[in-house]
Amino acid sequence: MVKAEREGTIRGDGGSIGSRLGSDLSAFTDVVTDFYRGEIDRATTWRARLDQTTNWAVVVVAAVLTWAFSGGNRPHYVILIGLVTGTAFLLMEANRYREYDVWRDRVRTVQTGLMAETFAAGEKTDENWREQLGTELRNPTLRLSYWEAMSHRLRRSYLALLSVLVIAWIARVTVYVPGVSWRQTARVNFVPGEVVAGVVGLFYAFLVAVTVWSARGERTEEFQT
Repeated sequence: MVKAEREGTIRGDGGSIGSRLGSDLSAFTDVVTDFYRGEIDRATTWRARLDQTTNWAVVVVAAVLTWAFSGGNRPHYVILIGLVTGTAFLLMEANRYREYDVWRDRVRTVQTGLMAETFAAGEKTDENWREQLGTELRNPTLRLSYWEAMSHRLRRSYLALLSVLVIAWIARVTVYVPGVSWRQTARVNFVPGEVVAGVVGLFYAFLVAVTVWSARGERTEEFQT
């Protein structure tokens, strides 16, 4: 009995609370405004987390390069360790970007469905944006794949950072040690220099391939040109 009374209070004569709010323009505007502010705050928080990861990657790259070239007796494989560390930051940031994309997508849905219509009435807009947003809220999913996220972060930041490390490593085992064969300087303990160089080359080719793959995607670009 109590449960039925509660449900009747919530539903009322006009149906569910959602349908009642949807038919009341003032109440609907208040709800959407509060929801929009909340999603903006979440998107901003996750954007800050992305920036923190990138900042740490830049600091690590700068520290590794400074130490590796501060003396002739510094081992070159320190740069390779920096390359691995930078890749770890990339993998972490790709995962964070997938989370950020969820909140960004919800913000964009409200902007294109409601805000755009408010400021430019009559322009083409998606009539089903409320249903799409409701489905997403009931069944939240990560709509951006891990590979797409990693490709995006490579294009924006990490390919440049990792390229600097690869170029620095090449310079460290060649021109930085004149008169010595690069095969000898690139050697790491019992691993021949040719093998080390081959692994580095294959790894960098993989990074470039991932960057080029899906270079332009609807969900990985804020602005389309």
